[in-house]
Amino acid sequence: MALPDVHTRYLFFTGKGGVGKTSLSCATGLALADAGKRVLIVSTDPASNLDEVLGIALGQAPTAVPDAPGLFALNIDPEAAAHAYRERMVSPYRGILPDAAIRSMEEQFSGACTVEIAAFDEFSKLLGDPAATAGFDHVIFDTAPTGHTLRLLTLPSAWNEFIDSTTGGASCLGPLAGLEKQKALYAATVERLANPAETTVILVSRPDEASLREANRTFGELAELGIGNQLCAINGVFASGTSDDAVAQAMSHRAADALARMSPRLAALPRVSIPFLPRGTVGLEALRLMAHPDTAVTPRTAEPPATALPPGVAGLVDDIARAGHGVVMTMGKGGVGKTTVAAAIALALARRGNKVVLSTTDPAAHVAAALDDSVPGLTVTRIDPDLEVTQYTREVLATAGSNLNAAGRAMLEEDLRSPCTEEIAVFRAFARTVDQGKNGFVVLDTAPTGHTILLLDAAEAYHREVMRTRGDMPESVRELLPRLRDGAFTHVLIVTLPEATPVHEAERLQGDLARAGIKPFAWVINQSLLASGTHDPLLSQRGEYEIPFIRRVADELSARSALIPWLAKAPVGAPGLAQITR
Repeated sequence: MALPDVHTRYLFFTGKGGVGKTSLSCATGLALADAGKRVLIVSTDPASNLDEVLGIALGQAPTAVPDAPGLFALNIDPEAAAHAYRERMVSPYRGILPDAAIRSMEEQFSGACTVEIAAFDEFSKLLGDPAATAGFDHVIFDTAPTGHTLRLLTLPSAWNEFIDSTTGGASCLGPLAGLEKQKALYAATVERLANPAETTVILVSRPDEASLREANRTFGELAELGIGNQLCAINGVFASGTSDDAVAQAMSHRAADALARMSPRLAALPRVSIPFLPRGTVGLEALRLMAHPDTAVTPRTAEPPATALPPGVAGLVDDIARAGHGVVMTMGKGGVGKTTVAAAIALALARRGNKVVLSTTDPAAHVAAALDDSVPGLTVTRIDPDLEVTQYTREVLATAGSNLNAAGRAMLEEDLRSPCTEEIAVFRAFARTVDQGKNGFVVLDTAPTGHTILLLDAAEAYHREVMRTRGDMPESVRELLPRLRDGAFTHVLIVTLPEATPVHEAERLQGDLARAGIKPFAWVINQSLLASGTHDPLLSQRGEYEIPFIRRVADELSARSALIPWLAKAPVGAPGLAQITR
């Protein structure tokens, strides 16, 4: 069997968006149920497609899955839980504090960290109440908490004191003020997570460098907490075999290279590989194929389906170039190709004779590395997230942390290790670059989310209300948020893949941006096998699977969309990137 061989009662599947956590957790649960076990699958993902994968409408109580005796599932709604926290904490202050202060409090409760903590609160009730899952042999959690969340919830703390004493430095601790009574439950939950006799954590990855890097980071975070019973599941491994198709050969070689370069500590874990399944993993039949891929019927012919596709990226670049200056921001979840798209657009704008600054946070900067001196008019700057976080942390500790006791300072230090903090620190670095868009183009890779923009805006408004002064704020900072909201100056591109999870997450991001008053200029669908020209039977089947996701983006989610094919020649360096904007 190709699935993880697990014997513990609790299973946690974790990994970055789009790697197949939901499919793999469902396939594992179905295999256990087929073997005679009673299994409960629990999803805590705000963009969950558990209903779609299992083919059943789920709620917050265990629901039997038809045609799968012994298999049950439920969806925790962390958004609803986060909303309840927000109202519980903010409502007592409505009509008492100024409106700006209320907006600041509400935004503190609106980020990804808040949602994750709310989800942890919900599934802690399942772990902490023996009666809740007593009727099941195995409980499988789709989307496990990050190491940051686990550390945050187990710190000894003066949570309320900390929240009361900080108004400008905290990035994601809002919900903790409402969870004081839950500390014992959380501690017991983390203890159970760390017990190898009870719990196994499955790190899910694709055979690509970005996914493997995330799995390695998660492994380290969990190991620091004493959670060592981990195994690695590589999902979607494609081998071209004897195929002479250029796309098939390139995909096979890239996967092999990424796996050969994976970190030694990740490579040392027990590992399973799940082969590439062209038809997706929706429905019980497809899930059983994940467990027994040898039973799949290989197609003999490749008939590309006939469907209208969105145009390429060149038209977007033409329209952006007409403005003569401004900011381009590529946004989306990790692994969808934001850096590649940003670098390709920067290159195309520079080759049209524009002055362009490309700012990237890619730690390796492989995509942009070849562009430094080879393209007239293009300047590549690299923002170092670690350096920015260090500087930001030092500043916050010197201000917000100066009057805290040891417990409060420990909580603040942990908060400053959060993903939200990195995003805010990087955003501050971006702010230094955006002003250059007055005289040319600035292309920003890994741009801030709507939540971050609102968080900074709310904090700024709060301080204006409290201090009654703007001080000596530089003009570039004062103009930053209006510029980002100005569709004539800033062009926001949402980047996604033609798959279920990336599209769901991008849709959520668009809603986040709407709250911040930002309307995307266009969506970019990246790495489409349907548009690649492949004639490999398996990859052509996968191309057909992409159609409903391409149609949803083009027809329902975006006012304008563009499509980039999966490229056999890697889009790295000037020649490789130029393929994207032809």
